[in-house]
Amino acid sequence: MHRSSLVLAAGVLILATACAPEETPAAAPNTAAPAADACAKESLTLITPGKLTIGTDKPAYEPWFKDDDPANGQGFEGAVAAAVAKGLGFTPQEVAWETVPFDSSFAPGPKKFDFDINQISITPERAMAVDFSDGYYTVKQAVVTLGDSKFAASANLAALKDAKIGVQVGTTALSAVREVIQPGQDPSVFNQQIDAVNALKNEQIDAIVVDLPTAFYVTAAQVEGSKIVGQFAASGGTPEQFGLLFEKGNTLVSCVNKALAGMKSSGELAAIEQQWLTSAAGAPELS
Repeated sequence: MHRSSLVLAAGVLILATACAPEETPAAAPNTAAPAADACAKESLTLITPGKLTIGTDKPAYEPWFKDDDPANGQGFEGAVAAAVAKGLGFTPQEVAWETVPFDSSFAPGPKKFDFDINQISITPERAMAVDFSDGYYTVKQAVVTLGDSKFAASANLAALKDAKIGVQVGTTALSAVREVIQPGQDPSVFNQQIDAVNALKNEQIDAIVVDLPTAFYVTAAQVEGSKIVGQFAASGGTPEQFGLLFEKGNTLVSCVNKALAGMKSSGELAAIEQQWLTSAAGAPELS
């Protein structure tokens, strides 16, 4: 072929190529999954997949639990735990209960529960080792004596200076006695609450300090002839609150807080408190 013909042919080829319409690339398929609800039941990271494991001490006392059976959903904390579990999407059959001694629940280290509910006050010291939910109950401490005790008519905390007071180990009642009442002798410390109650019953101590709802139960059902001397705040500024307790760094905390927030806004938490906890009326304030 003549050279000019080749050039022309090439020119035509180039022109044809340059004028060819560009193909629009096909849109890539959208393979990104929709964002999952981090608090959906199937998204939760749990001790046992598919089950919510809740810890508490044994015996499980009234008014916090009923008939020493946390699983029946009765008593204030039994009902709170059942409502939180329901808010997270669990049926009663999908909830397992684990026995956890009170003073070991907030010790550092791995936990064998998803959360623990056991009248555990939120404190900065405990929060260094574990995580807490938002508070679900604001509590005050109370002094209980035998009705014929010389301390039964105490009108203020100063009148308890000479009392021999009993408390359970690891509780905020212990720090409240030492820091707020400041008795002349260090309080007697018992491993279990029932041991302190029995010491009062047997007149080995003059008084016990427990949270106010427990004080009502002690006087109504555990120690005949006992009385509540009065109630007082464990610290001056921030109200003392109970919180659900978690292993440090547990991602379940935010989801439980969401469930608690729903219970508060709907009035469910207030209704549970009204049903199970005796009114503070009739317990004078001690200052």
